[in-house]
Amino acid sequence: MELLGSIQSTVLTRHQKAEVMIAGEQLRLRLHDSKLIKDRRHHLRTYPNCFVAQEVIDWLIAHKEVPDREIAVQLMQHLMDCDIIHHVCDKWPVFKDAKYLYRFRKDDGTFPFNLEVKIFMRGQRLYEHLITCKDSILQERQEKGVAYERSFPGYMLIDWLLQNGEIESRRQGLDLCKALLEHDIIQHVSQKHHFFDGGLLYQFCINFRRRRRLSELLHETESEEQECTTQLNQDDQADSPFTLRKTPPSEGNSNFSSVQSTKDLNVPTNGRCGSLDHQRHGSSGYPITASLSSAYTVQCNPISVLKRNVTCEELLSPGAPYVKRVLTILGDALGWGFVVRGKSPCYVQAVDPGGPAAAAGVKVRQFVRRVNGCNGLHLDYRALSKLVMTGPRVVTLEVMEPLTN
Repeated sequence: MELLGSIQSTVLTRHQKAEVMIAGEQLRLRLHDSKLIKDRRHHLRTYPNCFVAQEVIDWLIAHKEVPDREIAVQLMQHLMDCDIIHHVCDKWPVFKDAKYLYRFRKDDGTFPFNLEVKIFMRGQRLYEHLITCKDSILQERQEKGVAYERSFPGYMLIDWLLQNGEIESRRQGLDLCKALLEHDIIQHVSQKHHFFDGGLLYQFCINFRRRRRLSELLHETESEEQECTTQLNQDDQADSPFTLRKTPPSEGNSNFSSVQSTKDLNVPTNGRCGSLDHQRHGSSGYPITASLSSAYTVQCNPISVLKRNVTCEELLSPGAPYVKRVLTILGDALGWGFVVRGKSPCYVQAVDPGGPAAAAGVKVRQFVRRVNGCNGLHLDYRALSKLVMTGPRVVTLEVMEPLTN
């Protein structure tokens, strides 16, 4: 199965992409204000809205955005790799500290406006309008006795969109708001519901106005890439990619010894349990689902957590009681912290309550639809595991979650 992009390249999560786009736009506006972006003439040709690399590097250092020229070059290269800026002739894929002319793609209309970017920019524009308009709907409100700042009821946002000509019908507004939620622009205040044209409260997930420090953005991305490489260099991974410990236990001391399916095995451990690399398989062919926390009981070949069997066709049928969610899991030193089971579709069998998956919103009984942009709905757990293991440390899951009553 073809993966999106090279494994060795830097793979950005949706959150990281958003941060890069916001930081790049803030830099573009500041450079315009400083008159560093302007029409420039070179070799008898005029290039509109461009800047000189050396001048911008001097500016970044003078404004203490970066400590030295080397970091400044790395930062601008990162913006090039993310299609924020480019050489005026698109000749040089490498940013150089020289008197070369570069341009922001937003200034010359070459920015790649795919669906994700369009939704992001629509959300940013709506946020700016809502935060500055008189009598804004973003106010402190309560839901179930808890106060939430800058929140709004779903129906009120659709009313506002209609009044301001952003949409033509309530149905169109509902589709827009669902897309904003699925792309992590807005969310239910307790993250328990999809978007409904009703009284449930929602908030924006991103503070578009927060000032981003460019050097911190670069440092975060480099750290992600380094840890991703470490993860990919591991050999002999087991069928399940959701390992909870990178260092395998010593031989003969595995926490996942095979026992009868009707018996429980209490495992005294410190923190999260050992690696699924050394689990064995029961007669059903599924991996033994082990305890994900020291407070849990290890049970071999546990009964499925599903209340009934669900088909792929049912998940995708119109009106089905499932909501699509896009979750980004930033693995830690121990792994991701969840276990999948099943065959077309796969589902989440267990989640470590203290792990990265739980923090990202992964829940038991969610069905895995896509992994890092690749279709995983018709895969069994082995193929799905392989798809995850060949990807980065940061895993983006698209899941189908049963609607809560």
